Amino acid sequence: MSSGKTEERLTVNGVEIEVVRRGSGRPVLVLHGFQTVDPGACFVDLLARRGEVIAPSGPGFGCSLRPKDFDTVYDLVRLYLDVLEILPGEKAALLGFSFGGWLAAEVAVACGHRIDKLILVDPVGIKVSDRETPDILDIFNQSPDEVRRASWHDPGRFAPDFNAMSDEALTVYARNREALCLYAWHPYMYNPQLPRWLGRIKVPTLLLWGGSDRIVTPDYGRAYSRMIPGAKFELIAGAGHHPEIEQPEVFVERVSRFLEE
Repeated sequence: MSSGKTEERLTVNGVEIEVVRRGSGRPVLVLHGFQTVDPGACFVDLLARRGEVIAPSGPGFGCSLRPKDFDTVYDLVRLYLDVLEILPGEKAALLGFSFGGWLAAEVAVACGHRIDKLILVDPVGIKVSDRETPDILDIFNQSPDEVRRASWHDPGRFAPDFNAMSDEALTVYARNREALCLYAWHPYMYNPQLPRWLGRIKVPTLLLWGGSDRIVTPDYGRAYSRMIPGAKFELIAGAGHHPEIEQPEVFVERVSRFLEE
């Protein structure tokens, strides 16, 4: 791939998805969170200096069509397992944000031979407290203002301004919300069985966490890291649930250092 900005279509096992690809060299498969990866985001260009960034939009997200019978987390996991198999080289780094961090953890549990490094950024996907204690803020049922405050260290600077967004961007945002609700509504944002299997992850793993995240708190992140053998846990100050957006230089520096170790 050239180092220019490229948004592509990719067909995997009969499912066509959109993909942001940037850079060249070592492949880094990036699984998006609640929203798809913005090809204009600063962290994309910064990370593309270290390798080839491959960031697909899951079926139903962004401009990727969703087959009628494609509606579970495990449909997404199996799709991304197939994506890994067609990437260049013997192995790739796998990086997941939030909801995509959950998917990345599931992929790493199932497939160790195609991954050499795993980076989970403020992932959801597990339950750490008792049944009555919520671990993950309910972004669908809390007020928009509360979700905004919980998501960002500096919401006034970084939270999306819907009044300034184009019709196309608003449509993508709405599609992403709808798809997320389809895949992750029940149980809400986690797999009850996943903690049992996280011990199968044998590749070096880094969990990066926004210090101000209140969607899933740093304590949740520390509990997550303890379930993965040898995992490292690091906080990024001045960031909420999206450290790659609020602190892109620090984020990419941490990721790059880990990939080069």
